[in-house]
Amino acid sequence: MTSPSAPTRLMLVTPPVTEAEPMAFRLMQAFAGGDVAAVLLRLGEGDDRSRIERVKRLSGPVQAANVALVVEDSPLVATRGGADGVHLTQGLEAIAEARSSLRNERIIGAGHLRARHDAMDAGEAGVDYVMFGEPRPDGSVPPLAAVVERAGWWAEIFETPCVAYAPDAASIPALAETGCEFIALGDWAFADEVDLRALVAEANAAIAACLTRKVVR
Repeated sequence: MTSPSAPTRLMLVTPPVTEAEPMAFRLMQAFAGGDVAAVLLRLGEGDDRSRIERVKRLSGPVQAANVALVVEDSPLVATRGGADGVHLTQGLEAIAEARSSLRNERIIGAGHLRARHDAMDAGEAGVDYVMFGEPRPDGSVPPLAAVVERAGWWAEIFETPCVAYAPDAASIPALAETGCEFIALGDWAFADEVDLRALVAEANAAIAACLTRKVVR
């Protein structure tokens, strides 16, 4: 038998949010389904003032549930809205600027890492996590096998946490097997026909089953 490792946890990646209240309701549904570590908040169009207000309205209920709130691509909006961190997709320069302005007071994550060296560069720049497999700008997603390979490679070698993006519920067990610290559930999880509470419960059950198998091996 091997020693148990820390369980993989869930991150929820929202669709672009234009109104805070409906999203707050959906997130509370998700949290009722079980453990969620973080929410990556993607914001719809608007000026900084309106976007900051949306973050403020969501940061309270999310953080009250002991869940971290990370805002995509805007350190200014994230900080003024009271979020826990920012998720950056524009490369090393944006990471360096965010690290300089935020110091160690906020989470800084990195996404849209298309090659291994991009991820290693981000890790060396001091990010708090890297994400693999999220949708490309055209909405397509990498093949699941490629995400499994990349997440497994990273989790085995590096200490910086890794987030693996799940393109659907069926992919969760394979991603959990990689040993990644987090699995992200994206836009598809927020579709009207999806029972988000049940999805979170099922995802956590799949992760727990994977951990049990590892312990028994």
